Amino acid sequence: MAHSIIRKCIKPASPNFMAALSVPLIHRRLTTVAAAGEEPTQSSSQSSFTFSSDGDKVYVKGPSGKWKSTSSVTMPMSFMTGSIVGKRFYNVVKTRQADDGNGWTVMLDYRTLKTPSKRPLKLPTLPLAKAIAAEWEYQLIDGIRPFTMPLMRLACTALERVPLTRSKIIENLMKKFNQDLVFCRAPDDDELTTYVHDRQVEKIDPLLYWVETEFGFKPVVYSSFFGGKQEDGLVTAIENLLKKTDDCELATIDAIAASAHSLIIAIGMVHGKLQIEEAIELIRLEEDSQVDRWGLVEGGHDVDIADLRVQISSAIVFLGLSRSI
Repeated sequence: MAHSIIRKCIKPASPNFMAALSVPLIHRRLTTVAAAGEEPTQSSSQSSFTFSSDGDKVYVKGPSGKWKSTSSVTMPMSFMTGSIVGKRFYNVVKTRQADDGNGWTVMLDYRTLKTPSKRPLKLPTLPLAKAIAAEWEYQLIDGIRPFTMPLMRLACTALERVPLTRSKIIENLMKKFNQDLVFCRAPDDDELTTYVHDRQVEKIDPLLYWVETEFGFKPVVYSSFFGGKQEDGLVTAIENLLKKTDDCELATIDAIAASAHSLIIAIGMVHGKLQIEEAIELIRLEEDSQVDRWGLVEGGHDVDIADLRVQISSAIVFLGLSRSI
């Protein structure tokens, strides 16, 4: 899905250009349990496909017991890093309600999809489950490409990483808060930077005013590469807001902040202050000013823009689908 968006956003000069964007193929080994014509023996201890990694190789182990409708497929930790994890091993993708009636799951043929830590991928809403099922349906026969499945990655983050490392995620976000992109202002006393400064005042100041009215403290802007220091009251207010988020909200904020280099932009998007294109304009404001002055580098700037649009859009779509909006 993400790869499809990138293809629509850029027109490469070479038809092989997109292939160069893919991470290098890794070696795969399959056990002989899935050999044609062989039926596995009965075993009640294990009935799921599992993945394991050894260096740069990923192994897929088939079920040792008789295949049943309750079988499952567990994605490896490498699923979160972008490596191709193996050939497509399923034909039909569908969704169904979880066995306990609480949430929705994705089915690959008769296998229930699981997270990298072998927990059932139990999604909060049917629309989100269908969207993730569409990502799996998109996969080609020659390999499963996790980097084309941003919603699946965000779902695993919200279900696996956030509950276990919530305090650490918040700590990391707050550690970079004083160096937030929207607080950094280009100098207005130089011919080369005056235009950028004026654009920042025009586009970013409304967001800073929203922060002031929302949290009761006026943000401090600065022109130093080393950042500045915000008022303790604003820092505390932002941290308290993060602590009140649910797992999907925090996963979304963390993903946007990582791509935008701005926690304020992430919070603004989650709270409906910024739309996707508005956020992208703010994130790329300085670089786009340089593009306007010196020109666009094909295969560089255009790919960066497409990738940023995928990362920001998928995070907001994920949050909306998790709320059934």
